[in-house]
Parts: sequence; structure tokens; C-alpha cells
Amino acid sequence: MTELKTAPFVWHLRVYYEDTDAGGVVYHSRYLNFFERARTELLRAMGVSQIELKEKHGLIWVVLEISVKFRKAARLDDELLVSAELQWVKGVRQGFRQEMTRKSDGKVVATAELSAVMLHADSLRPARVPAWIEERLINNE
Repeated sequence: MTELKTAPFVWHLRVYYEDTDAGGVVYHSRYLNFFERARTELLRAMGVSQIELKEKHGLIWVVLEISVKFRKAARLDDELLVSAELQWVKGVRQGFRQEMTRKSDGKVVATAELSAVMLHADSLRPARVPAWIEERLINNE
């Protein structure tokens, strides 16, 4: 396993009414959406389009497992900072760590650790991450 030391990518978002329950607290499944969006924006910032990845290269990225720790409640209209960083690569699997903080007070709202794998879109069989993507992720380009 190759462990990496990269600077995290940070994506900003605001909590909308649609993200909350009747009490104005972010509904638990929305945290997964926020983490997913931050990982997608990390890739986009590095010049990796998931549409192009599938259509041009026949590859898709999927989450194998995710562990989320909820620390503090996020509420309606909170501004959140969601980080995403590649932590390790082992064969065809990649490990990411993510953190969500409230902008106003810097409190950690939730953290996530996950493993992902790239698959061939047609067969859903594991595929190695293309070198050009791996280099961008590892070098934080």
C-alpha cells in the first residue's frame, strides 16, 4: 500500500432547506451527498471529467465502503467546507479521507473515510486508475 501526503481539496457549500429535516438539521444521508460532491469537484479541479472518463475511456469510479462519523449538527443556512484528499493507493483501490467543517466557528461537523475502485463501465470489472489520473491525484495538480 502506498500512503500519500497530499494537501486536501476544499469545496464550499451552503445548507439549503431541502437538505434538512423538520427541525432544520441536515438529514443524515445528505452528508454522503456533500462528501460525494467534494470528491467530484476534486477530480474536476484536476481536469478529470467523470463523463469523459466513462464516454472516452470506458471507466467509472465507485465507492466500495464508507465510514462516516457525525460530530456536530449542521443546520439550515450553515456554510460548510468539505475537504477531500487521497490517502493511499493499494492495487486498484484508493482510500480517501474527508472532513466537513462549519465555516462560522471551524467546528468539525463530520468526517468520512472511504475506499473506492475504478471499474470498466461495460463489465464492471476492476481497472487500474490511468497513470495520468493517478499522477494528478498524487501530485495534487
